[in-house]
Order: sequence, then structure tokens, then C-alpha cells
Amino acid sequence: MNIKITGTGSYIPDTIEKNENFHQRQFLNTDGSIINQPSEVIVDKFKAITGIVERRYAKPHLNASDLAFFAAEKAIADANIDPETIDYIIIAHNFGDVKHSTVQSDILPSLSARVKHSLRIKNPKCIAYDILFGCPGWIEGVIQAKAFIKSGMAKRCLVIGSETLSRVVDKYDRDSMIFSDGAGATIVEASEEEGGILAHETASFTYDEAYYLFFGKSNNPHKCKDTRYIKMDGRKIYEFALTNVPKAMKTCLDNSGVSIKDVKKIFIHQANEKMDEAILKRFYRLYRTDIPEGVMPMSIQTLGNSSVATVPTLFDLVKNNKLENHRLTKGDVIIFASVGAGMHINAIVYRY
Repeated sequence: MNIKITGTGSYIPDTIEKNENFHQRQFLNTDGSIINQPSEVIVDKFKAITGIVERRYAKPHLNASDLAFFAAEKAIADANIDPETIDYIIIAHNFGDVKHSTVQSDILPSLSARVKHSLRIKNPKCIAYDILFGCPGWIEGVIQAKAFIKSGMAKRCLVIGSETLSRVVDKYDRDSMIFSDGAGATIVEASEEEGGILAHETASFTYDEAYYLFFGKSNNPHKCKDTRYIKMDGRKIYEFALTNVPKAMKTCLDNSGVSIKDVKKIFIHQANEKMDEAILKRFYRLYRTDIPEGVMPMSIQTLGNSSVATVPTLFDLVKNNKLENHRLTKGDVIIFASVGAGMHINAIVYRY
């Protein structure tokens, strides 16, 4: 029995927030002092580091659970299955539903329960639950789905990553330009066909690294002191990722028994263009081999960092020939990999 992704879907919001829209923004240092550079210069430096030109924001009336539902509908249709046959609905997110212009995270009921409700699934044996695992949440959800299926507890799972990060950013913080909204969904199920998940790897580094990403106060000291926003220590995250992600990817690939030369695509969490490129270089350096041309698809330039949604969305785009110069062929070996708040790292080697 093999465990395969038989359907994919994604929801990319319509609202485009271009870099030029930040030119009039006043960015502040963490101590509240004004950054002594024009906003245009700050934005240009940001683009040079992250590669981001624009990002997507959800419309005001839509929440993370809505985006998840839209992506789920597409994945279910793509797999051509009856929703009533789904055994588990696993949704990865970080902040729940944050309604537009509010500051509260709403996870009562859970997002998975909301999506199951929206899908109108009657079967009470379809278990719906959420996972909080930082940006690697969707990959971890797929790993959990594999465990359920291997153990005989399930035959078919719906795994979703959904987020509206635009609603938890501090607009006075330069890092706010990184984050975006979106959702990606997959159907994971037992299959008699060849391929599927060949190996996986997960690690949690919390001794010194737990608070590299955290909820903190605004850089503007005049804002409400009780309101918190997503914050990060970018330099520490960068160094951590470059040290640990390539090692996890190598362990996963070695455990799969597949040669590095047979890897066709690597789907890395879209956090930062420069960071992802550096991770790729270090990964191939571990094998003392050159990086093949076109092995790493990227969507961060136009979609930004939507956390748990980046990898499944990118996979859906490539699978459906919607990303220029990137295609998948049956039998291709691919790697999914991510790093994020916790700090967590994971990877999957998969035969398409």
C-alpha cells in the first residue's frame, strides 16, 4: 500500500498589495525610533533580500477558514471523491480566524470544524482537528495523515494549510511586508498505484530557538500596549534555517533510498528568496554536486509568505502547469521542506 496525494487545490486571494503601496508607510525600529531612510529605500532593500514584489491579501469579509474551504473544494474535485468518505480533516494554521479590523484570534470552533461544516459533511466519523506547528504545519499534517493511513485508522484525509497573516502584522515593522494570505489543500489517501511518500523527517528545536518567532508589541510605542503582532528575529531564523534545513532534507532523502541526482523538484516553504536559495546551495553541497537548473520553483515574488499555505499552493500551481517553466511528470521524485515558528523543521520525499 502506498500513500499518495490524489488531489490538490489552492486559494490565492484577489487583492494584490504591491511594494509601491508601502512607499508612504512610516517604518520604526523596535525601540520606536524612526528608521532614518526614505520608505522607498527600505522597500527596495526588502525586495533585494526577500525577492517579494507583491503579495496577496484576503478580502475583508473572508477569514482563514473560508480560504481553507475554497481550497478544500478544489482538492476534493481534483481527487474526484465523495466528501463523506474523508476520515480526517487536518488544518494547519497559526492564528485561527482573525476578522478584518479586529485583533482577536477566533478558534472556537476549530477551523477544521468550520471547514467540515462548510463542506456539509454529515459523517460524524470524519474527524476534524487543527494543528499549530508554525510554517511547517501543512507538511506535518501530511505526515500525520500518513500515520493514520498506515495504522489502519484512516483511508483518506484532507490536509489544509490556511492563513491570513495580513491581519496580525505590525504596519510599523519592516517585516510586515513579508506576510500574506492564502490556502492550499490536498487529499492524501491509500493507493495501489506506485509512488507516494517515500520518507519523512521532522525535528523541533526549542532549547534556545523557541522564540525566534513570537507575538510582540507594535514598534509604535503609542499603539495599544495590550495588542500583539507577529514578530521575528530574521537574522537568527536565517542562520538557523541554513544550518538545519539542509541536514533534515539530506536525512530524509538518504532514508528514502533515492539518489540526489533523481530529485526533479524541491518545494521549499516560501519564506525568503535569498534564504531558500542559500538552503538549496547548502543541500546540494552536502552531496558535492551541482544544483540542477529549474529544480526549485518559487512563488514568493508575487504571492509573499502565507506560512502554512506556501508549500501546498506552490505544489498545486506546478502540478496544474500554472507556473512558467515548471512541470511534473509521473514518477518524478520531489522534496517538500519547511521551517518555522517553534522552531520546527520537516521534509518529505515523494514520488509523484
